[in-house]
Amino acid sequence: MSDLAVRLEADMKDAMRAGDKVRLGTIRRARAAVKNAEIAARGPLDDDGVLKVLRTMVKQHRESIEQFQAAGRDDLVATEQAELSPPRARAAPRTWAG
Repeated sequence: MSDLAVRLEADMKDAMRAGDKVRLGTIRRARAAVKNAEIAARGPLDDDGVLKVLRTMVKQHRESIEQFQAAGRDDLVATEQAELSPPRARAAPRTWAG
C-alpha cells in the first residue's frame, strides 16, 4: 500500500472521529477511486498512481464547479467546493500546481 493510500486511510479515521460527514464522504469516494484503479491495474498503486487518481478527482470537481456557476447553482457550487478540499490537500504535497 502506498504512503498516500495509508494517509488517506488515516484521514478517513480522523474524519470519522471528528464527525465531519462531508470530508468523510469525499475521502471514501477517493479511496474507492484508488481501489478501482488498483483493480484496473491488477495490483497496488504506488504514490504516483494514487496522486494521478486524486488529480483526476480534483479536475472533475473543478469542471463541475464551473458548470454549476454557469448555471447559477450556487448551492451546488458550495457543495462541490467543500468536497474538493480533501483530494486537493492530498494531491498538494508533491507536484500539484492547482
